[in-house]
Amino acid sequence: MFHVVLVEPEIPQNAGNIARTCAATGCVLHLVKPLGFEISDRYLKRAGLDYWDLVEVKVHENWEEALESLGGAKLHLFTTKARTVYSEAHYGEGDALVFGKETKGLPEELLVSRPEDCVRIPMLAERRSLNLSNAVAVAVYEGLRQNGFQGMQREGELHHLKW
Repeated sequence: MFHVVLVEPEIPQNAGNIARTCAATGCVLHLVKPLGFEISDRYLKRAGLDYWDLVEVKVHENWEEALESLGGAKLHLFTTKARTVYSEAHYGEGDALVFGKETKGLPEELLVSRPEDCVRIPMLAERRSLNLSNAVAVAVYEGLRQNGFQGMQREGELHHLKW
């Protein structure tokens, strides 16, 4: 449905949790180097549990390579510095939801070069940021909601459950 792009992620548990979200929603996960962990990192695999074979993961050497891979996808750059609230943006199939590293966010030059693509998730003043995996989940599910949860499990499809 969407491309989830992590620019220079640092914490393997976050990347693993995000991979699980991508697997559950059909999103493609893009990891942009340098990474703060090895792809084989046990914490990364543990956080993603047995979902790694269910998610398409693309690893890019740098932002330019990632951007080229995304083609003409519409970008949504998540930052605490944006004026536009994430729920006011319009998400379409194939859009890229782009997140920066846990300690610094996205590079300032990227944000300045594309202010119209910047969105934020509201939170109380004096707070630095949300956990990266939580922010990705918020963004992905807003995009899915706007698109009618296309392809997702619907009410009444859980016939195997006995109430």
